[in-house]
Amino acid sequence: MSTDVESLLRAPTAYALARKAIAAMEQHKVWPTPVNFEIWLHYVADKESPLAVEIDQLIEAGEAFTDAVGEQLAEKHLPKAKLNGEILEAGDALAQELDSVSRAIESARETSEAYGQQLATASKSLENEDATAIKTMVETLTTATQRVQRENRTLETQLADTTAEVTRLREHLELVRRDAMTDGLTHLANRKAFDEALEKACAEAEAEGRTLTLAVLDIDHFKSFNDTWGHQTGDQVIRYVASVIGRAGAAPRVAARYGGEEFALIFPGEAGETALTVLEEIREEVSSRVLKRRSTNEDLGAITISAGLAERKAGEAMSSLVERADAALYASKRGGRNRTTAADKVAAQAA
Repeated sequence: MSTDVESLLRAPTAYALARKAIAAMEQHKVWPTPVNFEIWLHYVADKESPLAVEIDQLIEAGEAFTDAVGEQLAEKHLPKAKLNGEILEAGDALAQELDSVSRAIESARETSEAYGQQLATASKSLENEDATAIKTMVETLTTATQRVQRENRTLETQLADTTAEVTRLREHLELVRRDAMTDGLTHLANRKAFDEALEKACAEAEAEGRTLTLAVLDIDHFKSFNDTWGHQTGDQVIRYVASVIGRAGAAPRVAARYGGEEFALIFPGEAGETALTVLEEIREEVSSRVLKRRSTNEDLGAITISAGLAERKAGEAMSSLVERADAALYASKRGGRNRTTAADKVAAQAA
């Protein structure tokens, strides 16, 4: 039976668990961010949970516990993170349902008006005919229809008010969704938004035979920089790099914070050569500026980034595209950093 972690965190044992979680994070060199702290609290509280099993597997494999890994674990295992995803999906379904209802209401209104016009025309066409009984019947129906139309006009007023409220709710849902899909520090797309955008771009590229290029970018030596200057200054650097990447990632491109100090750019309909040019422009702009620490005005020195890119092959799965772009990024790191590498070049060197 799994441990009731939420109950443990509201008991006297909570402080001991918190200290144990901090110690575990320190042992495995994990930054104590809010998300990481919650993950490791659950880890030390229930060592038999699926979350703990997955963390143990990562530790045994010697894999680094990056921000991206933490975000994936949180979305997969933590109740609040899973609920956020379910809320987003429910919001999408509600928006679709509201659209359907609005269309049905408009259709009913048009049908009612057309019916009234048809009856009025039929009544007029019978004025010169010797069909008193028929004319009387039609006039009766016309009167009834006119009464229905008056009632419908009242209903339409009410529906207009309701439609306005529906529109307001839909706009609010869109704002909530946008916030949930946006990284709070950089205001770029977050990991969830990136995954959805890349999945859609891959599907469209496959269906339409279009080119698609993916790039991943990473701030060089960011951990040592963070250790030297602190997290607030590290956040300043992340925001600066994100602003440069964001300008290059205007729609239809997608710029995202992939996790921690890592970013991604999706280039729908653009070949690797184009993406390479853009990435070099980003890299040169980032390194051309000497940043200053806001609190003390000290020079932070030049910031550099490394990047890797992969142009999608026909029939290639999304996971494979990401792996090749990552491999190209690591090739840039191994090659001395502050450079961009294409996946095709990595493959050619390995051959």
